Amino acid sequence: MKRGILTAIIVIVIIGLIAWVLTSNKKENEAKTAVVSQSTGAILVKTAIAKKESLNLDFTANGNFAPKQDLSLLAETNGRVTQIMVKEGSSVSKGQVLVKIDPEYASLDLQSAETAYQKLKTDMDRYQSAYETGGVTRAQLDEITFNFRNAETQVKQARRRVQDAFITSPISGIVNKRNIELGAFVSPGTPLFDIVDVSTLKLEVTANESQVVYINKGDKIAITTTVFPGKEFSGTVTFIAAKSDNTLNYPIEIEVTNPEANTIRAGMYATATFKFPKQEPQIIIPRSSFVGGVNSNQIFVLSKDSTAKIQNVVTGRILGEQVEIVSGLNEGEKVITSGQINLVDGTKVSPQS
Repeated sequence: MKRGILTAIIVIVIIGLIAWVLTSNKKENEAKTAVVSQSTGAILVKTAIAKKESLNLDFTANGNFAPKQDLSLLAETNGRVTQIMVKEGSSVSKGQVLVKIDPEYASLDLQSAETAYQKLKTDMDRYQSAYETGGVTRAQLDEITFNFRNAETQVKQARRRVQDAFITSPISGIVNKRNIELGAFVSPGTPLFDIVDVSTLKLEVTANESQVVYINKGDKIAITTTVFPGKEFSGTVTFIAAKSDNTLNYPIEIEVTNPEANTIRAGMYATATFKFPKQEPQIIIPRSSFVGGVNSNQIFVLSKDSTAKIQNVVTGRILGEQVEIVSGLNEGEKVITSGQINLVDGTKVSPQS
């Protein structure tokens, strides 16, 4: 109990000391401000000169290379793996046989389907002749015809399953991973191989709203990577998102043709440099010049009699911490960049460096 009371007293004393220090600092700052006000009669502000600058819109964006195609090849039939023709790292061509699955079950299914098909074909021919002489009804002929069509479909499916026993690559690329072993039993959906095509890669980067408006499909982009210092690759913009992501940036894809021997590998980190023609010089001021933010389109300028004058401007592009002014401000005018919270139109100010 006594320990709790002692702790409470200590806490109260500490809070009191903090309050005393804060109060003392506040009084000291108010005293300094009062001295300045009494001596100058003006509010301290900082200024910057509005000047024309050539806008540099060039920027860089970082991202990772992704393969043009990345495929997980799955089995489409049941059976035991009897032969594997490729290994991890092998280059394969579209249509190349990669693995053979014992076609015994599929062959038996095909044999059964073909037997049923031949029987129904004979029956349908007989029913057709009987129908023409009035021996069977139209309904009986339609039923046998329906069964014959189903049998025809069963034969096609069985033949496809036999073909599926010889699994081929649907794309050209490199076997990145093998998921099966010789003698394993597979069923439809069993993963067999991961195949990637890195003959062409995609560099995935993002650009913000002030950058993306200057990018077009087909633009040529210089690409570098620290893995190959001093070497530059060329890419082409193939995709620009119509909608921003959760970070308000726009995904962009740059297609790069891989040099000989597949120099670039999927997953490598790279930098894309976007270059644009030089722009005409425009009036630029610091972003901090605006009253309450850029959207207000209002700034304070320093008049010749050292007073703050409110001024409406039309803004253009926002370039980091700089803002382009389209109209409403002349080159050489001084804009107030700090202290605006204490200003109204006509307030006496004292510019500080």
